[in-house]
Amino acid sequence: MVDQPSTERTADDMVAEADTGARNPANWQGTLILGTCIAWSLFQLYIASRIPGMLAQTTGVSFFANVVTQARFIHLAFAMGLATLAFPLTKSAPRDRIPAYDWVLMLLGVASCLYLVVFRNEIATRPGLWTTTDIVMSAIGMVTLMIAVWRSLGLPLVIIACIFVAFAFFGGYSEWARNITNYGGSSLSKALGHYWMQTEGVFGVALGVSTTMIFLFVLFGAILDRAGGGNWFIQVAIALLGALRGGPAKASVLSSMMTGMISGSSIANTVTTGTFTIPLMKRIGFPAEKAGAVEVASSTNGQLTPPVMGAAAFLMVEYVNIPYIDVVKHAFLPAVISYIALLYIVHLESLKMGLKGLEKPGRRIGVLMIMILFLSGFILLGALTFLMIGLRTLLEPITGNSVYAAVALVAVLYLVLLKISASFPEIKEDKDTNAPPTAPRLTPTLIGGLYFAIPIFILVWNLMVRTDTLDRLSPALSAFWATFFMVIIALTHRPIKAAFRGHDVGNEARAGWGDFVQGLILGARNMIGIGVATGAAGIIVGTISLTGAHQVIGTVIEVISGGNLMVLLILVAVLSLILGMGLPTTANYIVVSSLMAPVIISVGAQVGLVVPLIAVHMFVFYFGILADDTPPVGLAAYAAAAISRGDPIKTGLQGFGYDIRTALLPFLFIFNTDLLLIDVTLGHAIFVFFISLLAMLLFAAATQGYFIAKSRIWESAVLLFIAFMLFRPGFFLDMVEEPYVSASGGAAIELMSEEPDGADIRVLIEGPDFDTGKVRPTTVVIPAVAGDGETALADQGLTVFEEDGRLLLDEPFPGTPLFDQIGTEYDYYADTPVVISAVEVENERMAKEWFFIPALLLLAGVVMIQRPRAKQPAF
Repeated sequence: MVDQPSTERTADDMVAEADTGARNPANWQGTLILGTCIAWSLFQLYIASRIPGMLAQTTGVSFFANVVTQARFIHLAFAMGLATLAFPLTKSAPRDRIPAYDWVLMLLGVASCLYLVVFRNEIATRPGLWTTTDIVMSAIGMVTLMIAVWRSLGLPLVIIACIFVAFAFFGGYSEWARNITNYGGSSLSKALGHYWMQTEGVFGVALGVSTTMIFLFVLFGAILDRAGGGNWFIQVAIALLGALRGGPAKASVLSSMMTGMISGSSIANTVTTGTFTIPLMKRIGFPAEKAGAVEVASSTNGQLTPPVMGAAAFLMVEYVNIPYIDVVKHAFLPAVISYIALLYIVHLESLKMGLKGLEKPGRRIGVLMIMILFLSGFILLGALTFLMIGLRTLLEPITGNSVYAAVALVAVLYLVLLKISASFPEIKEDKDTNAPPTAPRLTPTLIGGLYFAIPIFILVWNLMVRTDTLDRLSPALSAFWATFFMVIIALTHRPIKAAFRGHDVGNEARAGWGDFVQGLILGARNMIGIGVATGAAGIIVGTISLTGAHQVIGTVIEVISGGNLMVLLILVAVLSLILGMGLPTTANYIVVSSLMAPVIISVGAQVGLVVPLIAVHMFVFYFGILADDTPPVGLAAYAAAAISRGDPIKTGLQGFGYDIRTALLPFLFIFNTDLLLIDVTLGHAIFVFFISLLAMLLFAAATQGYFIAKSRIWESAVLLFIAFMLFRPGFFLDMVEEPYVSASGGAAIELMSEEPDGADIRVLIEGPDFDTGKVRPTTVVIPAVAGDGETALADQGLTVFEEDGRLLLDEPFPGTPLFDQIGTEYDYYADTPVVISAVEVENERMAKEWFFIPALLLLAGVVMIQRPRAKQPAF
C-alpha cells in the first residue's frame, strides 16, 4: 500500500509529504513552484468569476468561458505539473532541486493536457476516430498521471486504477467476467480515447467538480487559515470549553469540527488544530496516544461535516442528482450527533482519569451556560438572517436586482466588527510549557475575531438562504464570492485594525499582503493531490462506464454474503475501509461510491432493501473517511502521533475506538432514514434528533464502560440494548406486526388501487437475469395512483397482463422511469417470463415510537443502580 510514516518526522513534514509537496528548493526553482501555485489559484478565481463570460460577449473570444471542458484540461495540467515539481519521485530523490527527469515528466504531462486545448477544434471533428497522435498523447497522459498520483498520494490509488485499466484491456478474456458484464474487451485506441480524449474518463465529472468547486473551497479555507481565522477557531473553542473537565480535549473536538467544515484534508486538519490542542491535552494529564486519538477522531469527522465535507458534498450533487441544499440537510444530523457523542466520550475519559480543566481568568462558564450560548448563537444567526432578508426586501424597490446594497451592508458590518476587535488585545499563544495551562477569556476572544465569520456567513447565505426574489447561487459562485471577500479580509484587516489602534499601518499592510500570497500558495499546494486524484479516480469511473466492472464486485459480494443483508453491509463497509486507505477525502469518496454504492443498491434490492440513493452514498462515504484513522495506513493517526510523540499504531487503534460511534451511524440511517431528515416534518426532525442523540450517548457510554459510574459488563450490555431500542424501534414492531400487506396476481392490482395518491408501493419482480439467465428477484418502489393500480404501473413504464393468476411484465420502453433500473437487467424474451411476484403496501399498525417507553424505563433502572456508586460529580 503506502509507506508508513515515521514518528521521528514532524507533523509539518507529514503534511508536506501527504498534501502540499515535500520538495522546496531555495533557488529559482523554488520561486517557479511558488509562482505556479499563485498562477493556478488566480486562474481558478478567474474562471469562477463572470469575467470569462463578459470577455466572450464583448470581444467575441472565449478565454476559458466554457469551464465544463477547457478549464478541466488546464486544471489537470497545473496539478500534474506541480505534483512533478513539488513531490520527489522517490525517498532518495533530491528535495533541494528539481532533477532533469522531473523536468521531462513535467513537460510531457503538461503537454498531454494542453494538447486537448490547442487542438480542441480538430479533435471535435473526429469523435471516436482517433489518430496516431491522439493515442500517443493519451498514452503519455495516462502514464504521467499515474506517476503524479504515485509521487503525491502513494501506491493505493495507482494500484486500484491500474487494476481497472487492466480489466478494460483483458477483462474480455475471462469467460466468468464476460458472462457477468457481457463485455468482450477493448482495443488500445478505444480504451485510451475513452479515458483521455473524451469526458468519460480522466476528464469526467469528478475532475469537473474539482475544477469548478473543490478548488475554490480549498482556497477559501487556506486564505482563512493564513489570515488568522484558523487560530481564531481554536482559541474560541479553548475559551469556551477549556475550563471544563478535560477542557483541551473538548476544545480539540469543537475546533476540529469548525476547521473541518471548510477543510479538504483530515491530515491538514489534524496538524492545524492538533499543534495547539495535543500539547494542552498532555499537560492536563491525557496520555500521548489518547491525546492524539482525540484529535484524529475529531479531524476525520470534520470531513463528514457540512457545508464542504472534504469536497464530497459537491460530488454527491452530481452523483446523486439532488440539490446541494439537500445534501447539506441529509448530512447535518448525523454529523452533529457524532460530534456531540465525541464530546461525551472525551468527558467520560476525563471522568475515568479524574482530570480537570484549564485555569481561566474571569468567571468560569458552566455546562448550562455553554448550552445557552450555543442556543443563543443559533437564535442570533437566525435573527441576522431574517434581518438581512428584511433589509433586502425593503431596499429591493430601490436597488432592484443590484447587489450593491448587500455589499454596502457587509462592508459596514465588517468595519464595525474591526473597530470592536481593535479595542481588544491580540490573542497570544500559550507557549510556556512549565506554567499552568490557561484558557483565554471568551468575550474578547470571540468578539476579537468575529469578522472572520463574515465570509462564512456569505458562503452559507448564498448556498442556502432564499427569498421570493433571490435565488440561491451555485456552490461554485457562492464559493467565489466568499473567497473574494476572504481575500479582502486577508489584505485589509491588519492595516485597518492598526489604523484604529494608532499603530504602523504600512507594516501591517505588508503582513496582510503576505498572508494573501501565502494563502494562494497554500490553496494550490493543498489541491495538488486532490487534482491528480480526481483525474485518476476518473479512470475507475470510466472503466465502469466502458465495461460494467462494478457488476463483478457486486456478484462476488452477493455470493459471499449469501443474500444476508447485514453480512452484505459489513462486507461493503470493510471494503470501503480498505479502498479508502491512503486516499485523500475527495478521491476516497469517488472510489468507494463508484464501486460500492451500486453493490448496495443492486444486491440490496434483491433481498428487499430499498433505500434512497443519498443514504447509500453516505454509507460508503462514512466508511471511506474512517480509513484515515484505521491502522496500518491511517495517515491522520501518524500526523497526530508526530505531534504527541506517541505510538502511531496505538493512536490509530484508540482513534478508531472513539470512532466506533461514527461507524454505527451508517448502519442506522440505512434502516432508519429519519436520521437523514428524509421526508420528515420539522417537529418530527427535532424529536428524531433528541432521541438519536440520547441513543448515541448511551452507545458511547456502553463502549467506554462508564456512565454515571464505572459500568459492570451487564450494565454496558443493557445500555447497548437501550441504544438499539431507541435507534431501531421498528425492529421490535416488525416482530409484533407485519410491516407490509402483500398481494399477488389480480389482488395486487386491487391492493394498489386502494392506496392514496403518492403513497409508496413496493413491487417485487422476478425474472431471468439478462447476462446469466438465472432467475433473480429485485424490488422497486413506485408512487400510487388513487383508484387505479394499472395506471400507477403504466406511469413508470410497466405494462402487465394477467395469465394463470400471475402478472407478467413486458419490457419497459427506453426513457421511462424504471427502464434504467430493470429494463436492461432482465431477459424479457426468455422462456421464463418476467413477473410481478408480489406487491406490498405499508400495514396500518401502532406507532413504532411506543417502544421508546420500555427503553426509557430500562434507562431509569440503570441510573438508579449506578447512582449510589458515583464517586464524583457528573460534570
